[in-house]
Amino acid sequence: MATLPDSFQTAESPAIIIPSKTRALTLSYKQLAFHISSFQKKLAGIGVAPHSAISISLPNSLEFIVAFLATTFQRAIAAPLNPSYKQEEFEFYIGDLKSTVIIVPRGAVESNGPAVRAARRYQAAIAECYWDDRRDELILDVKDRGALRNMKKQSLQRARPDDIALILHTSGTTGRPKAVPLTHRNLTRTMKNISETYKLTPQDRTLLVMPLFHVHGLLAAFLSPLFSGGCVIVPKRFSASEFWHDFTKYRANWYTAVPTIHQILLKTPPPDPKPDIRFIRSCSSPLSPSTFHKLEEAFDAPVLEAYAMTEAAHQLTSNPLPPSRRKPGSVGVGQGVEVKILDGNGEEVRTGFEGEICIRGENVTRGYLNNPEANKSSFTKSGFFRTGDQGKQDEDGYLVITGRIKELINKGGEKISPVELDNILMQHPAVSEAVSFAVADEIYGQEVGVAVVLRHGKALRENELRTWMAERVAEFKLPKKIYFVNDMPKTATGKIQRKMVAEAISRQDVPKANL
Repeated sequence: MATLPDSFQTAESPAIIIPSKTRALTLSYKQLAFHISSFQKKLAGIGVAPHSAISISLPNSLEFIVAFLATTFQRAIAAPLNPSYKQEEFEFYIGDLKSTVIIVPRGAVESNGPAVRAARRYQAAIAECYWDDRRDELILDVKDRGALRNMKKQSLQRARPDDIALILHTSGTTGRPKAVPLTHRNLTRTMKNISETYKLTPQDRTLLVMPLFHVHGLLAAFLSPLFSGGCVIVPKRFSASEFWHDFTKYRANWYTAVPTIHQILLKTPPPDPKPDIRFIRSCSSPLSPSTFHKLEEAFDAPVLEAYAMTEAAHQLTSNPLPPSRRKPGSVGVGQGVEVKILDGNGEEVRTGFEGEICIRGENVTRGYLNNPEANKSSFTKSGFFRTGDQGKQDEDGYLVITGRIKELINKGGEKISPVELDNILMQHPAVSEAVSFAVADEIYGQEVGVAVVLRHGKALRENELRTWMAERVAEFKLPKKIYFVNDMPKTATGKIQRKMVAEAISRQDVPKANL
């Protein structure tokens, strides 16, 4: 079962449930397979050929699910995009992949939103996707044929294990997001690993709270449960006020989320009596031991922290289910993945000593797309991928992450490149120098902070700069704290050191600008 089409059953048992205040939509595996097949025919009919990149800018929905799976079944490449991106961000992703089509919600073309404007700039075809209640069918309405103008109808394809099924971009220290190609083999291996880690069965049901454009939501909360024959409940978005209602109504018994969502749910007590929760999974951002204990006490369920990254099609390690031991502060042991702690020379360090966390496994990407320089520096001679995270293993093989070698900002599981933000800030006519960095945050773990030196004679207020940035980056990248300073701490060679700036600001050791 090394392809997605081979990984799902065609039984009459429920596969997905779309909650609704009026009438929930429940689809069995057999019905889901029918809609995927029907949509695949639509894609082939408009000219989608093998290896074409299909950008998908849809919220969590039946439309996203079917569009994603049908794309991969047709041997095309699914490229999910955050619907909240700004035009410049859509342009980068669509242009980087040379997307043939972008799939958007109904009405998107008429509203001429950022995704549509970006698609037109790069001549990507624009297709609206929506559910037609009268016909019980997903509609694919091509509004602008763009790159498909000269394409003929294609035959139906059969996916192969080494076909690229999914491309996601991951923020890098250079500022330019790197494209991570993941094959059917990569994805199905992760699905198998996750299913085995948590002993998922057809009796299990999970409530999806993570976005499907994120590898956490797509692999751990959606594809892996389907691989095991279970059921996924798919609300349009995470809502703390509706979470427990949906969890109990549709008989969920586990969920996976980032620590931010766990903390929000701790403020929203479960109903009485409490639902029977088999386990709670936490991933994509560090879970503090205090939050771990609060979760277990509040919800009477074991909390299992895991470690994952896009380049590994999500999961690398996890704490195991009881009766095996779970350790607060640790992300557990390798799950179908080899994990080694290596020094700067690529040699394995002794147990308990720190080094770079390196991984190898069938779920790990073979390399970034069209980026030989990054590939050369990201893999050891023995084929281990360098994660950029620093950690150590104890005598039982449990992994503890101790730091980040790379300087990414991890905001509730969203990885943000500080260099990307630096480059955008430097485009402002009043900004002379700018540096972005992580600041501690109780809810998100880390938030975005920026320090700015203004050009001589220029004036700029915090709200003005934030409003200006809001037109250029997605909301989650906007800085929570903006510091106007007269000077930046620099090395002897005059280079601004991100870490030095963050530390100086935390000590209030930077001369503030007089505005």
